[in-house]
Amino acid sequence: MDGNEDREIPEHQSYTFKDKLVYLVFRLFIAILQSMSIERCQRLCSVLATLLTHHVKIRRRLVEENLQLVFPQWPPNESRDVQQKMWEHLLLMVCEIAHAPRKIHRENWHEYFLIANRKPILQVTLDQRPKVLVSGHFGNFELAGFVTGLFGISTTTIARPLDNGFIHDFVNRFRSLGGQHLLPKTGSALAIETLLENGGGLALLADQYGGPKGCWVDFLGHPASCHKALALFTLSSGAPMLVCSNVRTKKPLQFELKALGIADPKDPQCPDSIQSLTKWYNQCLEGAIRETPQQYWWVHRRWRGEPPKRARSSATQTAAA
Repeated sequence: MDGNEDREIPEHQSYTFKDKLVYLVFRLFIAILQSMSIERCQRLCSVLATLLTHHVKIRRRLVEENLQLVFPQWPPNESRDVQQKMWEHLLLMVCEIAHAPRKIHRENWHEYFLIANRKPILQVTLDQRPKVLVSGHFGNFELAGFVTGLFGISTTTIARPLDNGFIHDFVNRFRSLGGQHLLPKTGSALAIETLLENGGGLALLADQYGGPKGCWVDFLGHPASCHKALALFTLSSGAPMLVCSNVRTKKPLQFELKALGIADPKDPQCPDSIQSLTKWYNQCLEGAIRETPQQYWWVHRRWRGEPPKRARSSATQTAAA
């Protein structure tokens, strides 16, 4: 699942002349990034992040509202500092994705990735049972999928199609380099069921709006709707769920890949309901995000609407007034 939850999903991929022009500009931009050193890319990202924070109003109000919601105690200057670092992180992600296929391979991955706790990661990924790998719009999750593929760990990701078919194909080619397989969000139920029955690995981004009828739990201190399917994949198939993060450390293309928690249905302590399992993996992500808030995507609408009971209660109070 990716971060395009606010847009309508095209029924078919688009390949118009306009899309070709946009794709050419996009590929030219990627080529320029690849011709620059990653250090120079970082300096460019820092300048652009300053412009986006102080001069260009791209989702500024949304970012400010999200940070105010989660960190109400922060003074304005601290909030702006995290906004700027967030934009730098997002821009640098693009640069790292452009550089990764040329720099990182099976012989040198350890120069770029530190695996903080290998044992739980190997415990899940080498299990003959199916497995569910969960992360969020946090850190460089794209390179987490890339490097696990280099380890020989094949995963299948559910992703919304991009509006531009050429860019969609380009992004999918990158995701497939490490051994990832892509499934569209709609119409893939049978493929997912077959994957889990055969002991495959399913990789998902967990912090997506699940709609008014989703599973509502607290995320970063406030009610958020989550897709019920994530918990169902584990509960219905007996697949262990591994929550992980891939956070940039001191400089570009330097990461710490970390297991944040494991929920194994064989363990008597494992959450055994959709509500409790959904609450558990959100708490895992929340702890990591609070430690490194500048690497979270505050630009997407994570908190929307109200839980149904709360919404009905508000409506009743309004009618009574």
